Amino acid sequence: CTAQQSKNFTKLEVISAADLPRGWTGKLWAINQGINYSKQQNPDPDYFLLTDADIEHFSTNIRQLVVKAEQENLALASLMVKLQCETLAEELMIPAFVFFFQKLYPFRWVNNPQKSTAAAAGGCILIPKQLLDEVGGIEVIKNALIDDCALAKAVKQKSTNKKIWLGLTSETFSLRSYPDLVSIWNMVARTAFTQLNYSPFLLVVTVIGMKLVYLIPSLGIILGVIFGWWEVLAIAFLARLLMFLAYLPIVRFYQLSPIYAMGLPTVALIYILITIDSAWRHWRGRGGYWKGRIYHTIF
Repeated sequence: CTAQQSKNFTKLEVISAADLPRGWTGKLWAINQGINYSKQQNPDPDYFLLTDADIEHFSTNIRQLVVKAEQENLALASLMVKLQCETLAEELMIPAFVFFFQKLYPFRWVNNPQKSTAAAAGGCILIPKQLLDEVGGIEVIKNALIDDCALAKAVKQKSTNKKIWLGLTSETFSLRSYPDLVSIWNMVARTAFTQLNYSPFLLVVTVIGMKLVYLIPSLGIILGVIFGWWEVLAIAFLARLLMFLAYLPIVRFYQLSPIYAMGLPTVALIYILITIDSAWRHWRGRGGYWKGRIYHTIF
């Protein structure tokens, strides 16, 4: 396992966490234990770097983040790392995952202190120790399923004189692979309904909205051709063109053929089904399943 392999690195210290208390997610309890241990070794560090074990940081990544945080007086700096995109399932689904994340949390809004939108990417978060203490530490988000965004929200609400920053990088990578559609489906379904605050109303609105935006234009093209509805065809074609142009940058970011940008309606349909399945799992008491545990209705 990762912990056993990590013990082979002399500059890395691996600690054993205490038993998981009730009300905590496993990941956040581990982070909390690590932070408390590091404070014992160095009571007053400038920053904490929160990262996943399967993230490959480029050589100057941390230094650049610290410099940016210092120069811009940031309360939190986070990078959405480049995800694995090698298998067919990853090529179809991962660019869309990032695309839809940016629609939910527009980076410009996240980085604007005048906007309430807050988000971070859990693979790489740099936060000043003082700011983390001021918001109440990891304990304030101890049961959050979407913990990165929950932390960003807590920090942004607390830090009225500082801003948070979220960016996209092509130089720091996730080494985690999703070999098939099932693995990606489960990853997204774990938190999709949580994103909607477990609201049936928001679920219906989201499904209808995604159908209107991503599916209806394709249907309009088909019906326009069959029945000779040329105005419908023109409007639907324009909508498909705009959709293609909006999706193309993230497809290029992952160095894929532009043909993948044409498949957004199909991919969007899959994400609609995943979102519905996420809600169904929650209603059956199986929501938030991750690594052998089920995390119930927690935000």
